[in-house]
Amino acid sequence: MKPTRTWILIANGAQAHILLNDGPGHGVTALDEFEFQSANMSNQEINADRPGRSFDSTGDSRHAMEPATDPHRHEAREFATMLVDVLSDQHAKQAYDRLIIVAAPATLGDLRNKLPQALKTIITGEIAKDLTRVPIHDMAPYLTDVLAV
Repeated sequence: MKPTRTWILIANGAQAHILLNDGPGHGVTALDEFEFQSANMSNQEINADRPGRSFDSTGDSRHAMEPATDPHRHEAREFATMLVDVLSDQHAKQAYDRLIIVAAPATLGDLRNKLPQALKTIITGEIAKDLTRVPIHDMAPYLTDVLAV
């Protein structure tokens, strides 16, 4: 009987990595090929062009237009989309059997919105917490509620 491979996605809006657990008592190991880092640009770099200008609804004065969305939130959503694409691709290749998502609350929401049904059915746990800075060898206590580490 083959072991059940569980992937644990640890993510926030700008960085992520995937851990592997291949059975109870085996702990977790980092999958080095699945380390992700967003560009994490400043507002000035994201909004390189000057904002457009518009006339007031009354009078002759003009003002700069505000962007419709926060550029950093937009970048975080794009990062979540990229993570879901990687997870979907690897699941199609049968790289893992179960999925646990540990992410900052906003990122967890972004991921939930993007997950296809095929991935939603294999999720065995979620933790709304940013653990991206926790060393891998210290991760086990955080995962005890969702995984037999």
